[in-house]
Formats: sequence, C-alpha cells, structure tokens
Amino acid sequence: MDDEYAKLIRRMNPPRVVIDNNSCEDATVIQVDSVNKHGILLEVVQVLTDMNLIITKAYISCDAGWFMDVFNVVDYDGNKIRDKEVVDYIQRRLESNASFSPSLRESVGVMPSEEHTSIELSGTDRPGLLSEVCAVLTDLHCNVVNAEIWTHNARAAAVVHVTDDSTGCAIKDPKRLSTIKELLCNVLKGNDDLKTANMTLSPPGVTNRERRLHQIMFADRDYERVEVDRLGGIENTKSRPHVTVLDCSQKDYTVITMRSKDRPKLLFDIICTLTDMQYVVFHGMVNTGRMEAYQEFYIRHVDGLPISSEAERERVVQCLEAAIERRACEGLELELCTEDRVGLLSDITRIFRENSLCIKRAEISTKVGQVKDTFYVTDVTGNPVDPKIIDALRRQIGHSVLKVKHNSSISPKPPQETTMGFLFGNLFKARTFQSFKLVRSYS
Repeated sequence: MDDEYAKLIRRMNPPRVVIDNNSCEDATVIQVDSVNKHGILLEVVQVLTDMNLIITKAYISCDAGWFMDVFNVVDYDGNKIRDKEVVDYIQRRLESNASFSPSLRESVGVMPSEEHTSIELSGTDRPGLLSEVCAVLTDLHCNVVNAEIWTHNARAAAVVHVTDDSTGCAIKDPKRLSTIKELLCNVLKGNDDLKTANMTLSPPGVTNRERRLHQIMFADRDYERVEVDRLGGIENTKSRPHVTVLDCSQKDYTVITMRSKDRPKLLFDIICTLTDMQYVVFHGMVNTGRMEAYQEFYIRHVDGLPISSEAERERVVQCLEAAIERRACEGLELELCTEDRVGLLSDITRIFRENSLCIKRAEISTKVGQVKDTFYVTDVTGNPVDPKIIDALRRQIGHSVLKVKHNSSISPKPPQETTMGFLFGNLFKARTFQSFKLVRSYS
C-alpha cells in the first residue's frame, strides 16, 4: 500500500525541469524539482552524464520528501548548451519520471538480447589480460562490438558485448555459452589468482554499463588496498583523493567532503557508489575549478541513521576513494579509428602486449561498421611509455589509424589549495565548525 501511495504521489506531482541559459555567464543552469525517492539523484545525474554534459557546479537538497537540485553544466568543449533540440531532449528525459533501475548486485542469468550477448568479467589484473580474453573470444568465433574495461588496485572488471562472427546476432546456444564461460574463467584465474575469477552473462540494458562496472568492482572488494610492490609500481599518494568524514550531531547527518582532481563523470561515480552502498544524500554541493573538484554531502543510511561506527566510516572512505580512482585517466591515451573486422581487437591488444604495453582502461565501440576504441596504457611497471615504443607501434598499426590523444603523466602544476566553507554555514548558524567532531581523515 505504501508503495502504491508513493507511485500515486509521483504521478500527481511529475518532475518540473527549468533549463536557463541567461542567469549564469559560463554555464547552462538546470533546475529539477520532484517528489523525492531513493535513487532519484543518481537517476538525474545519470541522464546528464549520458548526454555527455560536464557538471561544473551543483546544489542538492532533497529533504522533507521533496527533491530540489540545481546543476551548472557545459558540453565537452566548455560551452553552454544552446542547441534547442538538445535542450528539449534533456528536458524530456528529466521529466519522463522513468522508474529507477533496480540494482543488479546479485548474480544474473543467461539473457542475451537479439543484438548481442552481454558478458561481465572480473579477476586479478595482469599485463596482457585483455589480449588473452580477446584471443579466446576470437577463437570461439565471438566478435566484440562494444566493451568497457576498468582496472584498479590489482583488480580488473569488464562489460563486453559480443555477437556471433558469422551471423552478427546474439549467441543463444546454451552449450556454446557454457564453453565461453569456462574458457574465460580459466583465463581470468591465471596461475596464482588468490581471488575467485568471475564471468557472468547478463541482461543488457537493465543497468547502466558504467554503474555495473562500479558494482562489479565493489563486489570484488577493489577498495581494499594491496601492497605497492604487487601493483608493480610506485604509489603516488599526492594524486590520491582526499576524503574526510565528519559528524554533524545537531542535525543527525554524516558529512563527507572530497577533494580530487577534476574529470568528467566524477559526480556520477560518487553518487553511484553512495546509492549502491544504501546511503541517501540529503544536501550537498559540488564546485569544480581548473583542476580540482570539491564535493560535500550530508548523508544518512536508508534507515535514517548517520554513520555510527569506525569500521563503517573507514569502509565509506575506502569505497569513495576507489570510486574516484577507477575511472581516473592513468597513462597515455591512444585512440584507434578504423573499419571493423572480425578479430581486430584481438590483433590490436596482441600488438600492445608484444610491445610491453599494459592497458589500464579501455572503451570499445562500433557504429555502422566503424571502430572507435580508446586505450589508456602504461608500461608493464605502471610507468610512462617510452615515446620510441609508441612511434614503432603507430608505424606498425598505421599513423592515421592509431593516434596519441593525451598523456596524463604530463600535467600542469595543481593550483594552491584554498579553504572552502561548508555548504550550510549560514543555514546552521547555531553551530560553529567546532561543533563538528572530526571523526577520521584519510588521504
């Protein structure tokens, strides 16, 4: 009855979206007012992220049963959103009030779509792993049409969409699917994997692919730090995010503040993680600068209680650090653009492996017979790649096919750290900073 009543209230109060290009000089302002429900903040942020919009500022308030948020957004070139068709589409998406997709943290069954079969992978990361996976798929006559691969903290996760290389359709034969699963699990386990490798066939389109990757890595406990020597490189603590947990005892909130290098989709990654950990953001703010992003959230658990134990605080900090780091651009960014063919990805990743390149993250996409793949690579020790190797690689693959986009190991000096006040300094006039109890800070 409570669920039906909540649905009735939402139908009677559909979301109201105002998109304004006049009130802010350098960004489009999007205001969303709606009846509050668990997950609505992630739903809105995901729409903006799917539209390739960059959130430069945000003000979040969803207390007392109502959701009122303001987002300052720009496109990838840093410009306002002025195209009327795009503005109208954003408004329709945000006002559609589609039901929030359920979590897929539990194991899912074999449900290939008509277009492709969706495969989820997780295991211990090692140099050449993606090459081995692609080689197995090619030998099994599977063509990779889309994929996203993340590595973090010695763990690897991937969501891969494959088709039969002869029909171009999804693979449905149970025996063939069982063979694919068995062989891929053998590859993921390696020789000395202390953790269990996992390969799952999942229903496509139910959960956002990037959110699913967060869930896979969270379930794989990638947030637990491993020894630096196992990672094969030197840990750079200066580049790690700074996450602080505070108690706001007067208002029964837990306050989380985060400082990190700014990048696209950062807010989505954080809200995704908090939502999947069953926390609700009641108030918050996001402010980004030329390089640094500052975020502050007032949260409670879904049961209405703030964080109460030291173990829970430490786990939240670790998980948020992991959420920020997973998608951080590590290494040299290479872009591959060419005509698609069966076995292309297997050939490219094999060439990378033979030239001692380690793939830290990859995005694979195929549209109308054209491939556009992005790889973030380092050497096998996690250090920057020798430019001579890249030159040799481009000569082998083709200068017009493989291009160098960005080198994250060469970055400008960060701005000097500035003191930023709390979001509700004026609202909570009765309290001072001293009324907050600093519980724990990790950096």
